[in-house]
This record gives sequence, C-alpha cells and structure tokens, in this order.
Amino acid sequence: MTGNFYAEQGGYEAFIADVRAGYDRPEGTVYRVVKRTVDVLGACGGLLLLLPLLPFIVVMIKLDSSGPVLFAQTRVGLRGQMFRCYKFRSMRVDAEHLKLELEHLNEASGAAFKIKDDPRITGVGRFLRRSSLDEFPQLWNVLRGDMTVVGPRPQIPSEVAEYTPEQARRLLAKPGLTCLWQVSGRSHLDFNEWMELDQEYVRKRSLAYEVGILLRTLPAVIDRKGAY
Repeated sequence: MTGNFYAEQGGYEAFIADVRAGYDRPEGTVYRVVKRTVDVLGACGGLLLLLPLLPFIVVMIKLDSSGPVLFAQTRVGLRGQMFRCYKFRSMRVDAEHLKLELEHLNEASGAAFKIKDDPRITGVGRFLRRSSLDEFPQLWNVLRGDMTVVGPRPQIPSEVAEYTPEQARRLLAKPGLTCLWQVSGRSHLDFNEWMELDQEYVRKRSLAYEVGILLRTLPAVIDRKGAY
C-alpha cells in the first residue's frame, strides 16, 4: 500500500492545521544535508556490520519456524506518506490473523498493541527483538529515504487512524530507527507518554538534540528496558 494516509481526509496539513503552530520547525540546508549524510553513511555502515551475521540470522529464522525471513508491513511516515517497512520476521506467519484473537490481552494503552509474552513471537524472534536485531533491515528503508536514523518510530495505518490532531504532529518528522521514546523506556511507557515524547522531539529537533539521542541509544539497546 502506498499513497498518503490523509488523502481522503483533506490532507495531512488540514488535519493538523489548528495545532501545528510551534511544531513545524523549518529545516535549514545544513540540517538537511548533514542529516541525510549521516543517514546514508550510518545505513551503509550498519549493513556492512550486519553482513557477517546475516547467514546465521537467516538460518536461525528458517530452522525455528516456517515462513519468509523478512517481514514487510505498511507504515505511515512523513506527513502521512505510507511506505513498506522491513524487519526480520520475529512472529509466526499467521500473526496478523491471531492479533484479532488476542486483543483482550493487549497491555498497551491508546493506538498500540503490545503483549509482553506475546504467544505469536517465535523463540528466535524473541532474541531478535530483545537485541533489536529484528530492525536491521530498516537500514534499507533509511537508504531509500523512507526513514531516517533519528525520528519517531513509524506505526501502522490502523493505529494512526486513532490519532488526535495533536498526536499526528509526530508525523511532521520523518520516522526513524531510534527516538526519544526508544531511549526513555519504550514499552514501559504508556501510549500518551510515547506520543508526548515524539512531539517533544518534533518541537526541539536539531543536530545537537539528535546526537544526544544517538548517544543514549546504545546503552538503551544493551539495557533492553521495555524491549519485547
């Protein structure tokens, strides 16, 4: 699925028009050039680091459960633009179907779905999630320009459909691999706290601010707090 999520609602700009002030920060040439350079170099470097691990990850996924190695899903990105987001598959192939049967176990508030001991997650998938290795294929999304290194995590259309105009302000920034929410507790935070942190990032974003988030990312990945 491609196109813009808000196309049938008069457009993204119309949806957030009344709450946009103070959040649509102008991105100067230096900011955009440096950010894109970091994205390309970071994605290329990450993919090179992944190459030695790739055969082992592929074999582990295939031996653990039937189905493809990669999982592709439509996500909503910058200003409502939809794109295909890639991950190493960490769930059973029928996970999307089973989600309807597990709604009553949802531990997340708001427009999110999280179960700490999600029965859909495979044994290898749990390791991949806890180590954040499942998200390595999103480096390809960064190279394509769908995503960036630092930015709000992208959600699926059904979750974005529940956004208020205030929450939709998070879409003023391109989605990223890591963000303020990612380094502040992830799933240990409720949905409103997640949205508030993303809006804070959108309001304050700058090169220095993003470097600070990057410096907190590795310790957060090692600590694995809220990662499941």
